[in-house]
Amino acid sequence: MFIHLKDVSYTYNLNMPFETVALKSINLKINKGEFIGVIGHTGCGKTTLLQLLNGLLEPTEGKVLVDNIDIHQNKQKLREVRKKIGLAFQYPENQFFEETIAKEIAFGPKNMGIAGEELEQRIKKGIEMVGLDYYAYKDRSPFSLSGGEMRRIAIASILAIDPEILILDEPTASLDPQSCSKLLSVITDLYLKYQRTVIMVSHNMEIIAELAKRIVVMEKGGIVMDDTPKNIFQHSLRKLESIGLSLPPVTHTMYELKKIGKPVSSAILTVEEAKDEILKLIRKRERNEIY
Repeated sequence: MFIHLKDVSYTYNLNMPFETVALKSINLKINKGEFIGVIGHTGCGKTTLLQLLNGLLEPTEGKVLVDNIDIHQNKQKLREVRKKIGLAFQYPENQFFEETIAKEIAFGPKNMGIAGEELEQRIKKGIEMVGLDYYAYKDRSPFSLSGGEMRRIAIASILAIDPEILILDEPTASLDPQSCSKLLSVITDLYLKYQRTVIMVSHNMEIIAELAKRIVVMEKGGIVMDDTPKNIFQHSLRKLESIGLSLPPVTHTMYELKKIGKPVSSAILTVEEAKDEILKLIRKRERNEIY
């Protein structure tokens, strides 16, 4: 599935006293198999962008093309898109309403006309794809779960529709470190093991740097950068600072070491990379190559 936002703008309350421009002249192409991180300050248009991607909003100007078809000119295509592009808003567990996890996950597929054995298999697969045991969880109340488990079940509800693309808006918001780690492992599996295209919004630069293969940076309703994590965080430091965004903590540490004269690379995005770089520095010092 190929998505192309072509000269897309979106205005809330168009032609009304409180008219607000959320997006302006967005051009963005998304290919199957990508993991894209979207970053930017609150109010820059990230959530509006996500809702345009799966057809929840229709652009004020421009076109949303999926496989080169304008989805808002083809209602059949729009229906297909909403099945193939799953969107999880912030705190999706707030939308729970069924008495059991199985019924909660079944809601979407049932609305698509899926029943019987296929429905049961979709529920089972959805639960297992988020790293939980089907038989241990299917009859439990979704309201009895921990915050991290609720978040994973919310994602399982989307996966039961079998989307090709998964859009996640701040998926780790308000989770404790352990739950956050488990959820990120699930998201990584969805991308690598289950080969889903992932588009994720997050304010956590460390998460984006570690998981995303491409980063889209937004400011005031526009896209100001679109590149690999290494290029964004290594070569665009001043631009990021100018719009109030920070480096991942590990990358920032490498920059500080470099500023005081240590021969380290600043193109470091993960703790594992930082460990290797610092060990190289220690070995050089042991060999008296540096002082």
